Amino acid sequence: MNTYLIPANTKKGTLILGIFRPFDLILFGAGVLITLILLLIMPMGSTGQVILVILPAAIVTFLIVPVPHYHNILTIIVEGYTFFTNRQKYIWKGWCVKDVKDVKASK
Repeated sequence: MNTYLIPANTKKGTLILGIFRPFDLILFGAGVLITLILLLIMPMGSTGQVILVILPAAIVTFLIVPVPHYHNILTIIVEGYTFFTNRQKYIWKGWCVKDVKDVKASK
């Protein structure tokens, strides 16, 4: 019987609380701090004003929520941006020098 011991997620050991990167916590702290400052400064006369004041904390909380197969929503957004802004046409160079001649001849 071949059994292997493979760690489920070795990346978790480098994360704070097994979930957050330092940047995630800094981003969350900044959003909450902005919300707290707005709570002290802005009047709370209507529901719209309350929503606007709470919006920074809500946005950063949404960005750092963990999701399956990715680290968090921020990671998905950054990877999507990188995918769409980088080169989309990939040029095949072959496995060896002889392949290059064959590719040029076929064009």
